[in-house]
Amino acid sequence: MGRCDRVSNSGDQTRQELEQDVAALRAELARLKDSPRTTRAGAFALEQRLNETQRSLSSVTSQNERLARALRDAREQIVTLKEEVDRLAQPPAGFGTFLQANEDKSVDVLTGGRKLRVNVSPGVDTDAMTRGQEVMLNEALNVVAALDFETVGEVVMFKEMLADGERALVIANADEERVVRVAAPLREITLRAGDSLLLDVKSAYVYERVPKSEVEELVLEEVPDIAYEDIGGLGGQIELIRDAVEMPYLYPDLYKEHALTPPKGVLLYGPPGCGKTLIAKAVAASLAKKVADRTGHEGKSYFLNIKGPELLNKYVGETERHIRLVFQRAREKANGGTPVIVFFDEMDSLFRTRGSGVSSDVENTIVPQLLSEIDGVEGLENVIVIGASNREDMIDPAILRPGRLDVKIKIERPDAEAARDIFSKYLTTQLPLHADDLAEFGNDPERCISAMITATVERMYSQEEENRFLEVTYANGDKEVLYFKDFNSGAMIQNIVDRAKKMAIKDFIEYSQKGLRVAHLMQACGDEFKENEDLPNTTNPDDWARISGKKGERIVFIRTLVNGKQGTEPGRSIDNVSNTGQYL
Repeated sequence: MGRCDRVSNSGDQTRQELEQDVAALRAELARLKDSPRTTRAGAFALEQRLNETQRSLSSVTSQNERLARALRDAREQIVTLKEEVDRLAQPPAGFGTFLQANEDKSVDVLTGGRKLRVNVSPGVDTDAMTRGQEVMLNEALNVVAALDFETVGEVVMFKEMLADGERALVIANADEERVVRVAAPLREITLRAGDSLLLDVKSAYVYERVPKSEVEELVLEEVPDIAYEDIGGLGGQIELIRDAVEMPYLYPDLYKEHALTPPKGVLLYGPPGCGKTLIAKAVAASLAKKVADRTGHEGKSYFLNIKGPELLNKYVGETERHIRLVFQRAREKANGGTPVIVFFDEMDSLFRTRGSGVSSDVENTIVPQLLSEIDGVEGLENVIVIGASNREDMIDPAILRPGRLDVKIKIERPDAEAARDIFSKYLTTQLPLHADDLAEFGNDPERCISAMITATVERMYSQEEENRFLEVTYANGDKEVLYFKDFNSGAMIQNIVDRAKKMAIKDFIEYSQKGLRVAHLMQACGDEFKENEDLPNTTNPDDWARISGKKGERIVFIRTLVNGKQGTEPGRSIDNVSNTGQYL
């Protein structure tokens, strides 16, 4: 800094001397011009000296300006460096959690595990601060800035809100219960049991709800849009479940007058793919509609679809805790008079007969937990439990007794008439139909669709040689031939229609012939039968028969009667089948 000043002073001194020389030369030049004795040569010499002196003056002036600029830049750099040094020399700032403001304009904060009462910088608005908010503290532990809320921490499960509304009871790891403070963002939303919350362990504040709660991972909570009219071939079963579920809910006074207790649960059992899940969804949608018709307000219902196998947990007590949370969620939804369906799909996977486990005895505690939820001390008002299974013989008998799952409805495989009804749900007049098939029925789409359905059902339910499927041998030695119609289901019918539609699309792409034909449905039937001709390779035919819906005399041997897919293979014993297919 001193060197820069010396350079600047030297430049100013040289400039002053040159300016004095210029003034002296100009005066001398003027005197000589006025003097009659001045010679031309002398005047010229003086002008030369004057010009040189002026050039020197200009050069020195430019140099002096450059030096001045360099001096200013050096000063700015020195100031910046000094600020940086001062900033780096400042003591570290601490962070704390705001608890409350006091009347004397001080605030209470939590920092380093200590609760302190500190002052606030004038630039910080304490009125805008909320509990749980993070604040910055200076070396004197005074608040100098208000920050945002914490965004990381441990995940705990919400159990219930305490009476003061400012604290909550949560469950941490290993079922440890803790009382925590509730930060401002969480007070604006409604918390439900089972919600996952973000906990800052240092301040014991919960800040936000984690989007996916533990129960929601296992429960599909929705309001179905499926009506009974969308289900084909199950008119009798639908009537039974409506009597069991809808009547007690819509006419509670009549049930009370007759001292009749509504059923607490319904079991839908039968072979796979026959509409058990569809019926359960339709119950929830129908209840919502009936409530709307009765009250005149928009009806609402909930369908809690429990993903059974995912409830199982290797840790002791976790599965039971999940079941408790599911029913706690259902009770919360039903508090306002809203009907709630708790649907356990594949119920046999969770609630097997106690003592039947080979590698574990988990069912010994899961089954009692469900029983206590259904008919325990806490009632299930407006909550209906619906179970679905294709192995009802494996479910614990205590669950199936009257007073728990009171109503048991068998969903059987569709007969020919039911199959026509199911086909009519998928084959409608809105579909594009082939011109030749339409012309055959006078361009009437309804007649054409009806003929397609009739032809397809006759093909599926005929007892011709090509439809022979299995020969089963019973324990008493009797044999029986089963046809493909004996293993038909709504899912298979839907698959046949989908195959036919894809064939129609391929024909349009390749041959520009648009529309569905009877031939497509016939070919789809054949392809579906061939695809399902290979049974699962099992050494226990009786177990397979139970899943497929064949009950009665014990089956000891199964032999396939269909030809191979190339049409050259003879019938085979089930024990020799190596190419596994799907369960029918």
